[in-house]
Formats: sequence, structure tokens, C-alpha cells
Amino acid sequence: MKSRPKIGTTGELKFTVGQEHVIDFATGGMPAVLSTPRLVALIERTARESLYPFLNENERTVGAEIEIRHLAPTPLGQAVTIMTRVIGTEARAVDFQFEVRDAHEIIARGLHKRAVITVESFARRVARKSASH
Repeated sequence: MKSRPKIGTTGELKFTVGQEHVIDFATGGMPAVLSTPRLVALIERTARESLYPFLNENERTVGAEIEIRHLAPTPLGQAVTIMTRVIGTEARAVDFQFEVRDAHEIIARGLHKRAVITVESFARRVARKSASH
């Protein structure tokens, strides 16, 4: 890493819930709402992008842990804001706290950990697994 992110470093992502974000079982009267797996992916993206300024060219971050409480449904067409905040760094790990809101309320909150990796080392590890398959 070029430098460690300071405690309090934030990331933000705003999006509108589209068809690509909703549950795939919205049938029989079940409303189309933001799915938890899509939300997790967007939380990870927000945290990942907030770390770009701190990484060397050959480094990336990968998700290592996530603890989420998806508290409320958000319907199709609603605006959502994801906020991530660095709450700790240790060795090659960065810990985040996150909160997600729609226009009405907090819809999710939790913790997320990202690991800093080098592309070359990670690629070698993946290649070893692929070769043994």
C-alpha cells in the first residue's frame, strides 16, 4: 500500500433500485424489492473503490468478511445511498462499518473486511487451484 487509509475514510455510492437489483421471486403478489445479494455486492464495491487512492498499481482488495443486517425492504425505483467508513486497519486488512439508506429509513448496516492483495500473488494462487482441478 502507498499509505494506510485513515480511520474515518469514507466511501459513498448512490443508485436507483432497478430491475437488475431486485429479488428473482417477485411473483404471486410478492413486490419487487432490493435483494440482499445485490446489496452486498454494492456495499463491497463502495468499500473497494474508497481504497483505490491508497493502493499501489499491482494491488487490489478482495472481500474477506461481511456481517449485514438487512433491516427494511426498498422497492423498485427508490434512491439508495451506501456509506462506508474505515474503522480499522491491521497488516493487510481494512475494516469498514457501513450504513445504507433509502429515502425513508436505514435499510441495512453492518461490518465489512477487505484484504489487500497483490495481483501476481493472487493470480498464482488461483492458477495452482485451477491446475489441480
